[in-house]
Amino acid sequence: MSEPTPGGLVGGIGMTEVTVYAQRRAPDGNYSGCPHVHAVTDEGYFVLQGSGAVEFHDLTHGYRRLELKPGHYAHFPPLIMHRLISDGDLVILGIMGNAGLAERGEARIYFGPEIDTDPSRYTEAMALPQKLGPEGALQRRDLAVTGYLVLMDLWANNRDAYFAELRRFFTRHTEAMAAQSSTLVQQVQQGPAAWAQATTARIAQLPDLVSSSSEIFLNTRGTDSALGMCGVLRPILSLQKFSS
Repeated sequence: MSEPTPGGLVGGIGMTEVTVYAQRRAPDGNYSGCPHVHAVTDEGYFVLQGSGAVEFHDLTHGYRRLELKPGHYAHFPPLIMHRLISDGDLVILGIMGNAGLAERGEARIYFGPEIDTDPSRYTEAMALPQKLGPEGALQRRDLAVTGYLVLMDLWANNRDAYFAELRRFFTRHTEAMAAQSSTLVQQVQQGPAAWAQATTARIAQLPDLVSSSSEIFLNTRGTDSALGMCGVLRPILSLQKFSS
């Protein structure tokens, strides 16, 4: 059988260096990214430098906060809303269990119900970085944190309303993703599933010395970046063949 292409990195994962937004503080006084949730994919954070925290919200535990320091690693399943908070110099390696899903709409920012239930306002908010560059990314972050503060107030003062709002947000996202399920499945089949099938085939051929390729691939740190939900991103997307 043919080997999977290494575009999705080993195992079909995605990796991105994330420098959490620290150009100015959010409305709650923190340097932070946008609160957001993934519908189907797991995510991991490995802290490269700086310190901070990640705030979590889920339908079982509600609100939790995890402190982050260099060398710490945390991973979590989908349907846990999360927000990264920085001391001003937090850089993480973000690891996605399935490369390419977030880029196909699998992640959704929380702006609160007023924006979230209005498709035109949601689209306008999401497009701010493309329209205004870094300033637009910070404006989008500030809109999200403004809505997030209302959710945090519900956590402090009205748990029933808090869980109802969290469920509304998650349900809106999963319903939207259900309509895109064929696209998401195709991405998984081309990534993690293909890598798993290749490894299974190698196991079946043991003890033969089987390898369909001797190619080595690399990605060198360049200047390309993107304005993401959490911060300035350097995604590892393109790979080049190494030749000695």
